[in-house]
Amino acid sequence: MKDIKRCDWVSNELLEKYHDNIWGKIEKSNIKLFEMLILECMQAGLSWNIVLKKKENLQKVFSKFNYMECAQYTDEYLNSLLNDSGIIRHRLKIFAVRQNAISFIKIIDEFGSFYNYIWGFVDYKQIVNNNKKYSDIKSKNFLSDIISKDMKKRGFKFVGSTTIYSYLQAIGVINDHLVDCICYSQCID
Repeated sequence: MKDIKRCDWVSNELLEKYHDNIWGKIEKSNIKLFEMLILECMQAGLSWNIVLKKKENLQKVFSKFNYMECAQYTDEYLNSLLNDSGIIRHRLKIFAVRQNAISFIKIIDEFGSFYNYIWGFVDYKQIVNNNKKYSDIKSKNFLSDIISKDMKKRGFKFVGSTTIYSYLQAIGVINDHLVDCICYSQCID
């Protein structure tokens, strides 16, 4: 039986599960879009493997990424999370969850959904890259620069261009699966 080909960055079972079931698939749910945004923000400066290992605890402390609840968190609650070894204990990232929830809600109020906001940047057309090897994949581009700048103007935190590029990959706006990966054609809109 022939080996299944995946993107080169898949190096363990946790990453394989994420790659095969989530990464690059088009997401429309506001809750899931918020979750992915927060996870990408938490990942800044860390490996994705660390974020995935802490994902379950992050879901627990951040109300399953219910942005309406996250927007109501008190300073006291957010400060208490600094003692939780099950999550990423970075004060600015923890406090960014509340601010990002507030900004996320404003986007939904303005655009009807976060999906409409984010896909509006690409005229609702997925970007499909024909990457043949991992080194072909970028870490940011003109699109992620524009979206990052707009999100920062709207009050979002930890949304630099590299984070936003990763987010666009994760939610399916950009299909950066390698062309010979089992998920490449599954993720084309």
